[in-house]
Amino acid sequence: MRSRPPFSHRLRAELGTPGRARRLASSPRSRVWQAELSGTTVVVKQLVDAPEADERYAREVAALTLASQVAPPVVPRLLGTDPDERVLVLEHVLPQRPGEGWLVDYASALARLHATPLDPGLAGPLPPWSGPTEADLDSFLRLAATLGVPEPAGVRDELRALLHRLGRPPRRPALLHGDPCPGNDLHSAGDGVRFIDFEQAALGNGIVELAYLRIGFPTCWCVTVPPPALLDAAESAYRLAWRQATGSDAEGELVDACAGWLVRGDALVERARRGTADHLAELPTHDWTWGTGTARRRLAHRLDVVSRLARDSGPLRALGALSASLHAAMRARWPCLGAFPAQRPDPR
Repeated sequence: MRSRPPFSHRLRAELGTPGRARRLASSPRSRVWQAELSGTTVVVKQLVDAPEADERYAREVAALTLASQVAPPVVPRLLGTDPDERVLVLEHVLPQRPGEGWLVDYASALARLHATPLDPGLAGPLPPWSGPTEADLDSFLRLAATLGVPEPAGVRDELRALLHRLGRPPRRPALLHGDPCPGNDLHSAGDGVRFIDFEQAALGNGIVELAYLRIGFPTCWCVTVPPPALLDAAESAYRLAWRQATGSDAEGELVDACAGWLVRGDALVERARRGTADHLAELPTHDWTWGTGTARRRLAHRLDVVSRLARDSGPLRALGALSASLHAAMRARWPCLGAFPAQRPDPR
């Protein structure tokens, strides 16, 4: 294990020589150190050699550079970069344990991040957000058939229309984090919430990440199901912060965003397994644990959310009915699925 951060001659000339370095926990895709530069604590992150490492590095640098315009800040300051070694030097933010109402502060900060002004010259490395596909829809409907749930009339047309709505560029694109999960948000005393780890940053509609709160953080190890009153308060805080930052209402329907996450099999597995198999097809014969719950529990929760949201939704009424029936079938077939925690667990 490398004990000292990689610091090129250029970084040393710009920032000085790091001292008192120690490794921090990180994903397999990166190495992270805490170090000191002229008595100031900083964080040094290096993306390791791996497929798409250069693209992920470019995304992170672009997102952090753009988001640095937001005040009060929603990201740590980017102090230096070394593209050759894929190194970023960041302001150190001392986090504290989030309180019970953390979701409200999180949602407000997420909205302000999404509302970042997008300089075309800086946003070039950021791709458009990629939503579910026809293959996802087919897999979802096959799962329903496998579990003996009849397909309601019109549901295929509803799902195709859903893909069209989710794929439509918003009037005002948002800077999307790409993985806005517990652990990628730093709650600090007096400084609010800062987001880190922008390797999956993209441009799209902020509603697809607002949906994380209600659908259960679909790209994250940590699924929580907060009390309904806290969810409502957090979503209201997001919409207020977006309106204050942009002068307009948030675009899109929450039920559409939640339904989009429901039909994606890749939202049942960690990043290394995405794109490797039809994960919805595996569920009838195989379950697996990821973070705070199993894949079947994740899907059951999402089905319940969409069935409730779509109950009175004209564009997705048939999907709502299918979701309710599929949720009931899963509960009957696997009665010990259990529920997710309401409280946010400690970071891993």
